[in-house]
Amino acid sequence: MNAPTEPRDWGTRAQRRSQRQARVAIALGSALRGKLVSTDQAVALLHAVLEPFDRVCLEGNNQKQADFLARALVQLDPQCVHDLHMVQSVLALPEHLEVFELGIASKLDFSFSGPQAGRLAQLVGAGRLQIGAIHTYLELFARYFVDLTPQVSLIAAHSADAQGNLYTGPNTEDTPAIVEATAFSGGIVIAQVNELVDQVPRIDVPAGWVDYVIVAPKPNTIEPLFTRDPAQISEIQVLMAMMAIKGIYAEYGVQRLNHGIGFDTAAIELLLPTYAESLGLKGKICQHWALNPHPALIPAIEAGWVQSVHSFGSELGMEDYIRARSDVFFTGADGSLRSNRAFCQAAGHYACDLFIGSTLQMDLQGNSSTATLGRIAGFGGAPNMGADARGRRHASEAWLKAGREARAGRTGAAGTPRGQKLVVQMVETFREHMQPAFVETLDAWQLAEQAGMALPPIMIYGDDVTHVLTEEGIANLLLCRTDEEREQAIRGVAGYTALGLGRDRRMVENLRDRGVIRRAVDLGIDPRDATRNLLAARSMRDLVRISGGLYQPPKRFRNW
Repeated sequence: MNAPTEPRDWGTRAQRRSQRQARVAIALGSALRGKLVSTDQAVALLHAVLEPFDRVCLEGNNQKQADFLARALVQLDPQCVHDLHMVQSVLALPEHLEVFELGIASKLDFSFSGPQAGRLAQLVGAGRLQIGAIHTYLELFARYFVDLTPQVSLIAAHSADAQGNLYTGPNTEDTPAIVEATAFSGGIVIAQVNELVDQVPRIDVPAGWVDYVIVAPKPNTIEPLFTRDPAQISEIQVLMAMMAIKGIYAEYGVQRLNHGIGFDTAAIELLLPTYAESLGLKGKICQHWALNPHPALIPAIEAGWVQSVHSFGSELGMEDYIRARSDVFFTGADGSLRSNRAFCQAAGHYACDLFIGSTLQMDLQGNSSTATLGRIAGFGGAPNMGADARGRRHASEAWLKAGREARAGRTGAAGTPRGQKLVVQMVETFREHMQPAFVETLDAWQLAEQAGMALPPIMIYGDDVTHVLTEEGIANLLLCRTDEEREQAIRGVAGYTALGLGRDRRMVENLRDRGVIRRAVDLGIDPRDATRNLLAARSMRDLVRISGGLYQPPKRFRNW
């Protein structure tokens, strides 16, 4: 007969939460008024709440940053708080890595490190930081609810009322996913806010989900990440945009889409009311978007091209324009944008027919990555946007046509129709400093070896890529029937890179005859017509004018 076992305590998470709150009450005393913490008590609050080896989500988004709490975090005593496991989507601020240099944190699970990519690589190389995994946004958010649930989350909101209800404003971004995972698993949620108000414009996070609110000494940082000055768009990018519109968007009748960040996709947006209009494509392409409110989209919105835009985050200066165009954007009763990165990532993955983005390196299999030697940049949402959603079950003509092309002449489940998402990599053959975009082997393999990663940090896998678009033309990989054809199709648009020069000229011309490779002239496009005069706006000032003065660019974009 088995000996009786002690009954299990099923309330340990609630107990730990209560213990943390009790420590805060003792440490802060009169500096704590309900949920409101005095600004000068931020470090004391974190010392009381945090324990060694905690999983901590410090809200670092693509744009919005809990920067005040980040500065408080690096002031902690590593003798008391150490070996934190940081689970955050973006590393954008110096403090995001300083916590590792100081020994306050030791492990990291993240998605994107943009401006901190070089420093991150150095810390990994020196053994000061252990990477759990480089995730896509949706992947990381999903793990918040499974095995990377934060025990403490430090978030940013625009304003709060005395009860602790939060208003996140247009840059909601990651906040809902972070808060829900933490608040409903016995965790502690601490919010920095720009201001306290009597009544928030709308309740984006209920007070019952928030433990502490602290007013930051200045508004939280927001980066206008997606804003591009039309004055910097080159004529090569105009040519590539013309090929994208005529050779891909029009060919497939793409209505639902996502654009990555960059001048090349901004050029496409600015050609819709001009070049695309001249092709009679209005109403036939580009009506529904999963996209930040790009200022470059203003001319297309004003010309009636765009029906809806759902956003990952907002863009500084677009607030009044969004409020005045509420038929297009998702807004609250107060008129401000409601962004949501998790929902928009899901929309981009499952509801869009096309993703078009760029990369730093691509190999002959079509694999691409933005992680290069000396820089561990991560991926952000590109792998979700740029992946065929195998679970998709609703049809559209663009999706079905891509599926028919992919399966024509191939063996498989006979008679079982299935579509495919269009995934376009749009890249000039040479990057800055004349670095070739096309390489035999991605740096990702060497990075994986250096950092002890189980997988090389490949951003988009080649078998998901349907088209490669360069200034040399379009390679439609859906029409390739063998691995050799696929390799030669990529070489055929790789220009004067070493890979491009190594093409089999006869095979490339055969692929061109079959329409697998199409040059601008094959599409009826005269490269001499690809001038900046085709852009619906050629400067930031043009965008302001076209918006009727509603768009107010950030200062760094004002040159008049």
